[in-house]
Amino acid sequence: MKSLQMILVVLPLALARKLQPRANTITLDGSTTYQKIIGFGASEAFGHSNQFQNLADPIRRQVLDILFNKTSGAGLTILRNIITTGGIEPKSPGSATNAPTYTWDGKDDGQIWLSKAAQNEYGVKTIYANAWSAPAYMKTNNNANNGGYLCGVSGQTCSTGNWIQAYANYLTQYVKDYQSSGVTISHVGFLNEADASFPYDSMRSDGTQAAEVITVLRATLDAAGFTSVLINCCDFEGWSLSQTVLQQVKSAGAIDKLGGLTSHGYAGAPGAPFTFSNLPVWQTEWADLSSAWVTSFSSGGTSSGLTWAQRIQSGVTTSNLSAFLYWIGAEPAASSSSAMLVQWTSTSVTASKRLWAFAHFARFARPGALRIKSTSAGSLGVSAFKNTDGTLSLQVINSGSSSVQFTVSGFGNVTQVQPVLTDDKNDFVFGAKIAVASGSFSATIAGTAMMSFIPG
Repeated sequence: MKSLQMILVVLPLALARKLQPRANTITLDGSTTYQKIIGFGASEAFGHSNQFQNLADPIRRQVLDILFNKTSGAGLTILRNIITTGGIEPKSPGSATNAPTYTWDGKDDGQIWLSKAAQNEYGVKTIYANAWSAPAYMKTNNNANNGGYLCGVSGQTCSTGNWIQAYANYLTQYVKDYQSSGVTISHVGFLNEADASFPYDSMRSDGTQAAEVITVLRATLDAAGFTSVLINCCDFEGWSLSQTVLQQVKSAGAIDKLGGLTSHGYAGAPGAPFTFSNLPVWQTEWADLSSAWVTSFSSGGTSSGLTWAQRIQSGVTTSNLSAFLYWIGAEPAASSSSAMLVQWTSTSVTASKRLWAFAHFARFARPGALRIKSTSAGSLGVSAFKNTDGTLSLQVINSGSSSVQFTVSGFGNVTQVQPVLTDDKNDFVFGAKIAVASGSFSATIAGTAMMSFIPG
């Protein structure tokens, strides 16, 4: 009878222990590294650069700082520019083999001003020049809009000839023009969402056709002395679409001529890593294009700061992304849209929590940083990086509604860490420093919040 009583007492205790939540422990391992970070950024395409340039100070400076300043703003490190059709070669030379007449106004709709500001004042080194389409006269539909193909790619012929070389010359001339204006383009792309046709600049292509352009463009850039300018491809609308077209590029023998593999998030979020190439992978455009202006962190659905913190973290940890870009960085205030990170008026600048989600990565995983192994035994989302100076950063996301205590190990040889908090009430706020012993420390994160930890 005594034995039975002992069993009755012990079993509920053991069960109670099993029902206790697992300890929220985060472990970093700096000896296990993954992809190298290129950066985080946005675009000011379709005239927004010109609107930006025409702002009066101090508002213009405030917008520049909130986007690019690495001590007071988001610290973005990539600028994606649009190569507008008809910009530098507005008139057809008549045929593909005739000499073109290029023009250059030194402004490019405000993109030269913005590129120079980002490059010279904020140290941005990654300027991605991306064409949505070839000029109308180079295409099968003789229209910059509504799809159509580049004349001369497989299966597409035009009476005016094969325009592949002319298109490569055109893109190379654009790089030259930027160089002459004091801007170094690091990457060039020749397609944008080529899986569909749109009533604005757009051009269709499959991977085999893209490979034909890549081969000629690489040779043309090299011959002009731009061996360091890398080619990105192919900026399709979603992850699986991009994977398919890039595998076609590989099958056609041109993937080794690329510098980066690119995708958008609209038709499919970044998923399992690309296994067919070791090239850096970029998520080059994504935004909530249907929601009203949202500044909240925890609410707002697909426009909330929490959503974008999760998307960036999943992109870098699950999909091994080296770069992640939102669609537009800043625009004039519009209550109907969250397609941008920041809005301005003539007297004020308002940042969304999406911007501060980007800041947790852009400020603390600088270009050249390596993602390191980070594991969480609890419910928290985690990512970690080792920067080129050897310092570590840790990003922690709590998607739940309750606060969570956690312990971190493996943070390196530092004596304290600096926490940085973003939630509904805080925009990237630096908190009290936390002591570190043998690489370990403990902290608490509030519900629906994001924190980063850097050496204190």
